[in-house]
Amino acid sequence: MNNPTISGRFQKLTINLKDGVQPPEYGSEGASGFDLRANNENDIVIEPNCTALIPTGLYMAVPAGFELQVRSRSGLAAKNQVFVLNTPGTVDSDYRGEVKVILHNASRLPFVVHTGDRIAQGVICPVVHAVWNIVESLESSERGEGGFGSTGVK
Repeated sequence: MNNPTISGRFQKLTINLKDGVQPPEYGSEGASGFDLRANNENDIVIEPNCTALIPTGLYMAVPAGFELQVRSRSGLAAKNQVFVLNTPGTVDSDYRGEVKVILHNASRLPFVVHTGDRIAQGVICPVVHAVWNIVESLESSERGEGGFGSTGVK
């Protein structure tokens, strides 16, 4: 299976790595996201119902017109109730600092993050900017202003 690439632009994705940090890797040929690994000097203990900012050691220059989305790993969430708090987190194309992951522990047990642990996944996504057109009123729709649950719960 050949996954589409960002027409050559992905090749220009610049990655700076701290010493000893592994470059991101896709877990399988069909994977949408690549692994983000912890790069902490000491173990980080995330207590129940607490949050921690986990360094990855990665510094990226995401191409203009794209973003890096930081998402939870399904296995980590399902087995340990640990997930990326602001899923998806966004790394903008003009950010040059270290990519860090906000992990939250929703379980009843402490969760230990060791250096090298796969803690999240990154997905490179296109970004579309809107051109705003200010109007006096919006055209009506069948739904109207109905919000949360207005179209049913099933």
